[in-house]
Amino acid sequence: MIHNIFKNIQPTSSQELTDVILHEENIHIERIVSYGIPTDKEFWYNQKNSEWVILLTGEAEIEFKDESLHQLKAGDYLFIPAHKEHRVNFCSKEPNCVWLAVHF
Repeated sequence: MIHNIFKNIQPTSSQELTDVILHEENIHIERIVSYGIPTDKEFWYNQKNSEWVILLTGEAEIEFKDESLHQLKAGDYLFIPAHKEHRVNFCSKEPNCVWLAVHF
């Protein structure tokens, strides 16, 4: 069955929405729509698995706890090693940030 990554995206939301596309033992793939909502300034993601993420639409800024900043625009992708603390400082609202995240 064919699916479309851009289908059924709500035009607005007061919270980031995550849809699981695939979940297997060693891989987890999700579509994330950020709606202009960055990570809370007091929070750092610290994931047990590595993550490869691509920004499909919008613009965003990811910060690593070592203070390196990464500006992303549609089509840019980034590898985040396991336990590399990070957060999203900015994500555009128009267009919304749509991400494809692969956790492995």
